Amino acid sequence: MYHIKNTLKLLRSKPSTYLIIHYSSQSLFDEVENAYSPRITSIVVMFFENRQTTNFSLHAIAEELDIPRENVEEEYDQIEKALLERFFGFAQNHFDKCWLHWNMRNTVFGFEHLEHRFRVLVKKEPPTIPFDNRVNVSDILKYNYGPDYAPDPRMLKLMEINGTRDPRFLTGEEEASAFGRKEFIRMNSSTISKVEFFRYVLERASKGKLKTAGRSLPVRMDRALESRPARVVAFISAMIGIPAGLFALFSLF
Repeated sequence: MYHIKNTLKLLRSKPSTYLIIHYSSQSLFDEVENAYSPRITSIVVMFFENRQTTNFSLHAIAEELDIPRENVEEEYDQIEKALLERFFGFAQNHFDKCWLHWNMRNTVFGFEHLEHRFRVLVKKEPPTIPFDNRVNVSDILKYNYGPDYAPDPRMLKLMEINGTRDPRFLTGEEEASAFGRKEFIRMNSSTISKVEFFRYVLERASKGKLKTAGRSLPVRMDRALESRPARVVAFISAMIGIPAGLFALFSLF
């Protein structure tokens, strides 16, 4: 079972255990015409250890199926079905990994949305990534830096705090507009940029070098006080005085 509490530590000691996932879809904001749920346009999975990326994208699969660009819209079902079959075939071989994601929690946007689209198109039950093997990157950041680690929208603001906005990055609204214009490569590039950013964030956080908007010192002190060495320090403080105890506590960081 994986947990946000020890993820940053295990990323350093066991990086091969972790995958990063993100995906793009038709729309999350407006009612989709003639459909109950948004179509999946791309899914990107990166192996944390070596940055190797596996890409499941609508435009690439359409090309492999020899479907002309002008016929893509009328063949959406066939293309998306193939995309999801390939993704879940991949996922089934990596159920033992920890799947790091950004707020993929429900049928609006999440693993459940991917599973639902599989049921709709494939007419079968999809292989299910174990719940215990899913860890939210945003929750890791809240745990280590506090709930104010970045203002809303957090993903984009955190990117700006740590540099500049990736030119490939699209917001949800921008992705929906790109779908309407059939800019599938652009949507896929945006998804790749987000997965790359998540890896950067986790790597920097694991080294204590991530820039955030929140005041992280109180949170780090709270985390440190959960450990056995910190409890020993607290005992020492009571025995020999607060200054010596504080010196020992700060040596833990």
